Amino acid sequence: MKKKTIQKYIMIVLFQLFAIAGFSQMMSPNNPGNGPQSGDPPLGGGAPVGSGIFILMSLGVAYGGKKVFHLVSQNKRKEE
Repeated sequence: MKKKTIQKYIMIVLFQLFAIAGFSQMMSPNNPGNGPQSGDPPLGGGAPVGSGIFILMSLGVAYGGKKVFHLVSQNKRKEE
């Protein structure tokens, strides 16, 4: 029981440290306006997001399929 309580506190502290570290990152300086890119960069940067979302969604579907497969196979074993 004591081990689980200690693990909870450690996880809470780690999440708080990650949150603090995430907010303490420096912002990039704005473009002065006399270069080829005039104006502010888009919010969140200019990185493409589409392929990363596709990869994460496909991994989630594969993981869910694995869970369903194991659940069905366990139910078949219990019936026998």
